[in-house]
Amino acid sequence: MDAIQKIRSFERFGSRLGLERMEKLMEKLGNPQDGMNFIHVAGTNGKGSVCRFIYEALKENGYNAGIYTSPYVEVFNERIEFDGLYITDEDLQTCTDEVLAEVKEITEMGFDSPTEFEIVTAVAFVYFKKKEADYVVLEVGLGGRGDSTNIIKKPLISIITSISFDHMDRLGDTIELIAGEKAGIIKEGVPVVSNADHRDAVNVIARVAGQLNAQLYDVTKIKYGNVKKAPGSYLFDANIYETEYNDVEITMVGGHQLQNALTALTAIEILRKKELIKIKKDDLYRGLKNARQLARFEIFGKDPYFIIDGAHNEKGAEALKITMREHFADKKILLVTGMLQDKDVKAILKHFYEITEDFIATEPENIRKLPAEDLKNEICSAGKKCIAAADAVSACKAAIKLKDKYDVIIFTGSLYLLGKIRGIILLIV
Repeated sequence: MDAIQKIRSFERFGSRLGLERMEKLMEKLGNPQDGMNFIHVAGTNGKGSVCRFIYEALKENGYNAGIYTSPYVEVFNERIEFDGLYITDEDLQTCTDEVLAEVKEITEMGFDSPTEFEIVTAVAFVYFKKKEADYVVLEVGLGGRGDSTNIIKKPLISIITSISFDHMDRLGDTIELIAGEKAGIIKEGVPVVSNADHRDAVNVIARVAGQLNAQLYDVTKIKYGNVKKAPGSYLFDANIYETEYNDVEITMVGGHQLQNALTALTAIEILRKKELIKIKKDDLYRGLKNARQLARFEIFGKDPYFIIDGAHNEKGAEALKITMREHFADKKILLVTGMLQDKDVKAILKHFYEITEDFIATEPENIRKLPAEDLKNEICSAGKKCIAAADAVSACKAAIKLKDKYDVIIFTGSLYLLGKIRGIILLIV
């Protein structure tokens, strides 16, 4: 059995928040996470993009940086990256075997088995320790307080991106409860960057930061402007705590990416001012420009445009709607989507309905998938036109058959669906 199969065999333990299992596992592994320089990032939306901006900036400035993110889009190895390269199959196997040897001992001693995500996180820590990473950009998997990444004792900085409703079954059904879980990554005396704009979330984060003597930097108060839009990029100016940044260019598309770039820049500026990193502006700018996320408003071809975007919750769907209006107003659009059934499907679709009238409903390869027929019925009940396709391959075939009728075909929804679709689209565009 290869490393990925071994890791996936722990899916049966589900997603269980809490650090007890992780503490025992990391102790058995010699706590490889201790002594590493972490930039810890939580949030509902935007955390992956913020991680990518910071990682690329560090890399361009000559640091041996690592990044840990989830979920993957096309290949599992995407989740653990070092110095511009995904973890190799060989290194993944070695580190997984090392971790699972300790898991076997723990379970034989009568302790609960770690979850799949906890094992992957442990593999990442072991790998980055072996690579002697200068910095690791660490994305929270779910929530914050009880997430396995929160095993780290004292990051260089904690970052909380936007906060909205998602995973309410585990994080709580109010913004205050969700913000409290995200704020669980805040550590005593460690600076915090927040881009949360909901008043209730802002209050919770400020209260926790105050209790822990953690200086809080509010990105929503930072002034930026002179925004120039070009095909596939944005330029902007910003003044971040008395440092001028002019003509910053990003190639991740969507107005929300300006906020993500500002969040990353703020964190970098604080680390620079505290002399925890050394940054050259030219290298920083190049890193921000180079930063890209798979399946985040990726555009392929032009006649029609094929777009892939992982809008998998309400806030992501709203951002997609705004971006589509900005770039493709008055265009004929076909939207192909598949979702997980534990998402707020009605809230997501509400924004999709403002993009187009025409849909293809499909489903991701995941045990939590919403059946395509159920999704189709939901869309049709809102008065929209929709056909069902059983899987990614048949959804792509149906969309391609209709391509001459549309200016834009957008594939969106669960990232568990979009990886396969991306591979198919790359072959035909």
